[in-house]
Amino acid sequence: MALVCNIGAAGKAARMRLGILGVAGGVGLALVTATGIVPSIAWWGALASIAGGSFTIWEARAGWCVVRAMGFKTPM
Repeated sequence: MALVCNIGAAGKAARMRLGILGVAGGVGLALVTATGIVPSIAWWGALASIAGGSFTIWEARAGWCVVRAMGFKTPM
């Protein structure tokens, strides 16, 4: 199944910004977890944030949104 572009330039830019923020937040959480400031359970949050941000960056690059592909209408 080929992915068909289903978002425009504004949606791609918004997803790219959100993805970068997600990855940066995950890296930040990983750093404070590594230094012992927050409990070690936060590794799961850091991993989830980095994975989610990476997926969002991929969506922006591919021009494809999983939510729109499921039939939901997003504002952008």
